[in-house]
Amino acid sequence: MNAIHVKLPSMILLLWFWPLLTAAATATLAERVDDPLCGRIEQFSQSGPWVIQGAVVTSGPLLTELYRRNGLLPLWRQPLKIGEMMQLIARSWDEGLIPEDYHQTILMHLLRRHRTEPMTHCERVDLDLLLSDALLRLGFHLRYGKVNPKSLDPNWNLQHLVEEDPLRSMQHAIEADSLNDYLRQFIPTQLIYARLKQALAQYRAIAAHGGWPEIPGGESIEPGDHDFRLALIRGRLQLSGDLEEAPVADPHQYDRQLVEAVRRFQRRHSLEADGVVGRKTRAAMNVPVSKRIAQIRVNLERARWVFSQLPDDFVLVDIAGFKATLFRERAPVWEAAVQVGTPLRETPIFRDLLEYLVFNPSWTVPPVIFKNDILPELRKNPDYLRERRMRIIDTLGGEVESATIDWQRVGEHNFPYLIRQDPGPHNALGRIKFMFPNKHSVYLHDTPNKSGFRRQNRTFSSGCIRVDRPFELAELLLNDPTKWSSEKIAQVIDTGETLHIPLKRRLPVLLLYWTVAADESALFFRPDIYQRDVELLNALNGDLGVLPFLPPNAVSHDGSPWILTATPGGILPGDRPNLPPAPTITTLASDPTVTR
Repeated sequence: MNAIHVKLPSMILLLWFWPLLTAAATATLAERVDDPLCGRIEQFSQSGPWVIQGAVVTSGPLLTELYRRNGLLPLWRQPLKIGEMMQLIARSWDEGLIPEDYHQTILMHLLRRHRTEPMTHCERVDLDLLLSDALLRLGFHLRYGKVNPKSLDPNWNLQHLVEEDPLRSMQHAIEADSLNDYLRQFIPTQLIYARLKQALAQYRAIAAHGGWPEIPGGESIEPGDHDFRLALIRGRLQLSGDLEEAPVADPHQYDRQLVEAVRRFQRRHSLEADGVVGRKTRAAMNVPVSKRIAQIRVNLERARWVFSQLPDDFVLVDIAGFKATLFRERAPVWEAAVQVGTPLRETPIFRDLLEYLVFNPSWTVPPVIFKNDILPELRKNPDYLRERRMRIIDTLGGEVESATIDWQRVGEHNFPYLIRQDPGPHNALGRIKFMFPNKHSVYLHDTPNKSGFRRQNRTFSSGCIRVDRPFELAELLLNDPTKWSSEKIAQVIDTGETLHIPLKRRLPVLLLYWTVAADESALFFRPDIYQRDVELLNALNGDLGVLPFLPPNAVSHDGSPWILTATPGGILPGDRPNLPPAPTITTLASDPTVTR
């Protein structure tokens, strides 16, 4: 990605282009350029991918429909609108996007070249088409993201509500007073998005001044120690905002103020906050600022995937953050730690509806767990099932004795039984599970492994989500203090009987993946436990592909799939053009879009 990022103050940008903008708009009004425009569109409609001033335009079918709806007349008639569009393209950098995706260099070159001479008809047509394509793309990317999440994860099933024809709203925006107002409505308004944008600007400023110092290796540094590296650590923590700048008597002394700053840094980077600068803490401090910038950009994109369509009430499982949160009216009312799937048995990312709870559940062992976990243990210890209060059940519901089975001969495909664990405190699901039936057989549940919640990295399960303090969540979900108080729930648990309780109203459950998060006061970096960031970063920095008319899983207000009704001869099928490959990134630290 060799594009040059240009960001100019609004007034300077307008003054620079004003002679041309006025001349271009005046010429457009004075002369009919609809004939060249009509011919250009007709030519492109017949020849596949469009190439305009050297730029491959892959939203050609949408532009064809847009201009046909406008009577094949130019859309960009006002010089202020052209200048405003150039400003908005430059500002896309602040969203973690790439201005070159919106033809910044070509547009600026086209405008600069004709500051002193008039444009030809074809050049004015090219300017009009490139500006329209830029607005179309930028609006789509701000609202839904540049990268199609389904291209990275086929399990992605979050829906997008599309309330109106996107081309019609875009046409109205060009005719209205402010393009900025049109695009601003697509930018997520949630606090985390604003904080990520602030952090992106902050970390880019750090990168522009050379980054932060590297902390040399050596013995761990504990509170009270004296070490020359502490001066470097002070500077490192001041740059990232963990330590206030203030004079100290001895910069090499590990004093109380610096210990608190280190603990703050450790909490923000998913480390044990013990104040000891050991190997893991030092490694986190030495992550290049370029990698942190890449992480922030990747998570801004993830935010665009979901934030325009959040329900009012929902349960959010933050997989990489190891926590679950219950939201009411989009405000958190409960939060707890969770344990998630191992890197070999990932917790999937998807959305579903929580339908019912089960108190004192039994557990039927899934085939993959039987094959990979239980069968190897049974071959070593025939009493393995009995010791864990598990029973073998045949197809008629009868119990089979473990001693009657030759476990050395049992394989994945010759075991016609189920293995079931009875309810109780020893059960792998604990005393309660929260069911949202899905193809992954994934759900939230209690666990007897409470010690796992004290670990920083909590990738212990086979894909399901183990929840800390699950009875608090149950009480909030049932939302009936008379019938389902905490005391009543405890009484039901004590009976040991399995009980299914449907929710009065099904509640959305979102299983999402964030490697950077933020609140009012801090930015949090998490380990990329499933190694998803690099693939997304490559896509975010890569070629654009064909711009779809609608986001994935688009639905109308009544929940039905959104289908475009085009004018006759309107939307045309578009194949992905043969674009030059984007550079492949194998590590976040090599992101080429850190600074411009």
